[in-house]
Amino acid sequence: MFLFILNLLKPQIGWAFDTSDPSVSLLQNRISNNFSRKYCNAIQNGFSKDEAMKFAIVKTENIISFSYNPQKKWIEKNDLANHISLQVVNDCGWSFGLIGKEGIDYFKSYFLEIYEKTTPEKKFSR
Repeated sequence: MFLFILNLLKPQIGWAFDTSDPSVSLLQNRISNNFSRKYCNAIQNGFSKDEAMKFAIVKTENIISFSYNPQKKWIEKNDLANHISLQVVNDCGWSFGLIGKEGIDYFKSYFLEIYEKTTPEKKFSR
Protein backbone atom coordinates (compact mmCIF):
# COMPACT_ATOMS: atom_id res chain seq x y z
CA MET A 1 0.00 0.00 0.00
CA PHE A 2 2.84 2.35 0.87
CA LEU A 3 4.47 1.79 -2.55
CA PHE A 4 1.18 2.45 -4.31
CA ILE A 5 0.75 5.80 -2.54
CA LEU A 6 4.39 6.69 -3.16
CA ASN A 7 3.92 5.92 -6.85
CA LEU A 8 0.88 8.22 -6.99
CA LEU A 9 2.78 11.06 -5.35
CA LYS A 10 5.87 10.64 -7.50
CA PRO A 11 4.88 9.14 -10.89
CA GLN A 12 7.57 7.69 -13.09
CA ILE A 13 9.01 9.97 -15.72
CA GLY A 14 8.25 8.97 -19.32
CA TRP A 15 10.23 9.82 -22.42
CA ALA A 16 8.88 12.63 -24.57
CA PHE A 17 10.06 11.00 -27.81
CA ASP A 18 9.40 7.53 -29.06
CA THR A 19 9.21 5.76 -32.39
CA SER A 20 5.68 7.09 -32.94
CA ASP A 21 7.04 10.66 -32.93
CA PRO A 22 6.36 12.19 -36.38
CA SER A 23 9.91 13.52 -36.67
CA VAL A 24 11.28 10.00 -36.13
CA SER A 25 8.95 8.67 -38.84
CA LEU A 26 10.09 11.41 -41.20
CA LEU A 27 13.72 10.53 -40.55
CA GLN A 28 12.99 6.83 -41.13
CA ASN A 29 11.31 7.73 -44.41
CA ARG A 30 14.30 9.81 -45.52
CA ILE A 31 16.72 7.00 -44.62
CA SER A 32 14.53 4.42 -46.39
CA ASN A 33 14.22 6.55 -49.52
CA ASN A 34 17.97 7.15 -49.57
CA PHE A 35 18.74 3.46 -49.12
CA SER A 36 16.21 2.37 -51.73
CA ARG A 37 17.55 4.84 -54.29
CA LYS A 38 21.10 3.59 -53.77
CA TYR A 39 20.11 -0.09 -53.80
CA CYS A 40 17.85 0.12 -56.86
CA ASN A 41 20.41 2.19 -58.81
CA ALA A 42 23.15 -0.31 -57.99
CA ILE A 43 20.95 -3.21 -59.19
CA GLN A 44 20.14 -1.31 -62.40
CA ASN A 45 23.88 -0.69 -62.93
CA GLY A 46 24.60 -4.42 -62.87
CA PHE A 47 25.71 -4.97 -59.26
CA SER A 48 24.88 -8.36 -57.77
CA LYS A 49 22.26 -8.26 -55.03
CA ASP A 50 24.99 -8.72 -52.37
CA GLU A 51 27.16 -5.96 -53.85
CA ALA A 52 24.17 -3.64 -54.14
CA MET A 53 23.13 -4.37 -50.54
CA LYS A 54 26.61 -3.74 -49.11
CA PHE A 55 27.01 -0.58 -51.21
CA ALA A 56 23.65 0.84 -50.11
CA ILE A 57 24.23 -0.05 -46.46
CA VAL A 58 27.67 1.54 -46.30
CA LYS A 59 26.63 4.71 -48.17
CA THR A 60 23.49 5.15 -46.08
CA GLU A 61 25.34 4.39 -42.84
CA ASN A 62 27.93 7.04 -43.65
CA ILE A 63 25.21 9.65 -44.10
CA ILE A 64 23.53 8.69 -40.82
CA SER A 65 26.80 8.52 -38.87
CA PHE A 66 27.62 12.10 -39.73
CA SER A 67 24.07 13.34 -39.22
CA TYR A 68 23.50 15.60 -36.25
CA ASN A 69 19.80 14.79 -36.18
CA PRO A 70 19.02 13.92 -32.56
CA GLN A 71 16.02 11.82 -33.61
CA LYS A 72 18.25 9.05 -34.96
CA LYS A 73 18.67 7.64 -31.45
CA TRP A 74 14.95 6.82 -31.33
CA ILE A 75 14.94 4.69 -34.48
CA GLU A 76 14.46 0.99 -33.84
CA LYS A 77 16.44 -1.31 -36.14
CA ASN A 78 13.42 -3.54 -36.82
CA ASP A 79 11.18 -0.59 -37.70
CA LEU A 80 13.82 0.82 -40.00
CA ALA A 81 14.28 -2.57 -41.67
CA ASN A 82 10.51 -2.67 -42.29
CA HIS A 83 10.56 0.81 -43.83
CA ILE A 84 13.55 0.01 -46.02
CA SER A 85 12.10 -3.32 -47.19
CA LEU A 86 8.77 -1.78 -48.09
CA GLN A 87 10.46 1.05 -49.96
CA VAL A 88 12.80 -1.21 -51.96
CA VAL A 89 10.05 -3.66 -52.90
CA ASN A 90 7.80 -0.78 -53.98
CA ASP A 91 10.57 1.01 -55.91
CA CYS A 92 12.28 -1.84 -57.74
CA GLY A 93 11.44 -5.20 -56.17
CA TRP A 94 9.41 -6.31 -59.18
CA SER A 95 12.58 -6.15 -61.31
CA PHE A 96 14.13 -9.01 -59.33
CA GLY A 97 11.03 -10.94 -58.32
CA LEU A 98 10.05 -9.41 -54.98
CA ILE A 99 6.43 -8.41 -54.61
CA GLY A 100 3.90 -8.14 -51.82
CA LYS A 101 4.29 -9.15 -48.20
CA GLU A 102 6.44 -12.18 -49.04
CA GLY A 103 8.86 -9.96 -50.94
CA ILE A 104 8.99 -7.45 -48.10
CA ASP A 105 9.59 -10.18 -45.50
CA TYR A 106 12.32 -11.78 -47.61
CA PHE A 107 14.09 -8.47 -48.22
CA LYS A 108 13.87 -7.54 -44.55
CA SER A 109 15.54 -10.74 -43.38
CA TYR A 110 18.14 -10.46 -46.15
CA PHE A 111 18.81 -6.80 -45.26
CA LEU A 112 19.23 -7.57 -41.55
CA GLU A 113 21.57 -10.49 -42.29
CA ILE A 114 23.85 -8.49 -44.59
CA TYR A 115 23.64 -5.41 -42.38
CA GLU A 116 24.99 -7.30 -39.36
CA LYS A 117 27.87 -8.70 -41.43
CA THR A 118 28.69 -5.42 -43.20
CA THR A 119 28.70 -2.96 -40.32
CA PRO A 120 29.02 -4.89 -37.04
CA GLU A 121 30.49 -1.87 -35.21
CA LYS A 122 28.07 0.70 -36.66
CA LYS A 123 24.34 0.86 -36.34
CA PHE A 124 21.76 2.78 -38.39
CA SER A 125 20.14 3.66 -35.11
CA ARG A 126 21.29 4.38 -31.59
